[in-house]
Amino acid sequence: MNQEYDVAVVGASGMIGEAMMSILEERNFPVRNIYPLGSERSAGTALEFHGETVRIGLLSEFDFSCVHYGLFSAGASISDVFARKAAEQDCTVIDNTSRFRYDPDVPLVIPEINGEVLSDKDRLIANPNCSTIQMLVALKPIYDAVGIDRINVCTYQSVSGAGRSAVNELADQSVALLSGRDAQVSVAPRQIAFNAIPHIDVFQENGYTKEEMKMVWETRKIFNDESIRVNPTTVRIPVFFGHSEAVHVETKEKITAAQARELLKSTEGVTVIDDPDDLEYPTAVTDAANRDDVFVGRIREDISHEFGLNMWVVSDNVRKGGALNSIQIAEYLINAEH
Repeated sequence: MNQEYDVAVVGASGMIGEAMMSILEERNFPVRNIYPLGSERSAGTALEFHGETVRIGLLSEFDFSCVHYGLFSAGASISDVFARKAAEQDCTVIDNTSRFRYDPDVPLVIPEINGEVLSDKDRLIANPNCSTIQMLVALKPIYDAVGIDRINVCTYQSVSGAGRSAVNELADQSVALLSGRDAQVSVAPRQIAFNAIPHIDVFQENGYTKEEMKMVWETRKIFNDESIRVNPTTVRIPVFFGHSEAVHVETKEKITAAQARELLKSTEGVTVIDDPDDLEYPTAVTDAANRDDVFVGRIREDISHEFGLNMWVVSDNVRKGGALNSIQIAEYLINAEH
């Protein structure tokens, strides 16, 4: 009989938690028992899993020694307390917050890029930031083929990256403005409806935001390459789901757009949509939303740099950028057992 696993989902009432529950079901993850967990506010809420009703349990009272995997997505402060507790109880924790990403003793993993860093002894594993995940999935085959010296990236990130309250704020502001009323601002730092805000997370001393610095730190850690230079600007735009990125790389050796396109077409988890003659290119809404792949288009050589390459990268930030990558980490560990 194939082995089954007991799984806890921490933050089950949030958008990523809900996606985790759904993806576990869609991918037929070998779940024996599922334990959705949350705060007192969400405890008792009924959810459905494989046609059966399950109720959210109280995180503060849960015994993690009874589960194999704990999928955490309830905020860094929650993980700081309960992910540590779960790991100490021999539960393998896959944490989707920023709490452990920069800890040198905690692996930061995108399975299709650096899954080999995992071992069966790991009890704390960090899931990278959503914008980093989609960028590196697209860049990995190019990095392997010709090396990358520098990455310039501008992100155009959906409001779902800031949680359900930000999604509701965009909807409310849009309705208000189209009805001739003023937009009320409470979640984003400025009005987000019909706007673009170059400010995600807190500003750092160097003038970059923490969201931007995440892409620098995480790229170097995941590629295990401290020499790679990353220059990011992250922007919030009025899209509900799906992040978009304009990625410009300077490679160590020359690669043509045609060669890069062929590499990406043969990369698992990447879908290339790139035919300017037929106006084919991916967008977050029409291609990435509710899909698992990273979509790449507008692949072209940089006319200003001999070794430059440009591309447009989109992905569903809630699915691949959060829930799916966490579950793929667990799948990688399970496959490594057999």
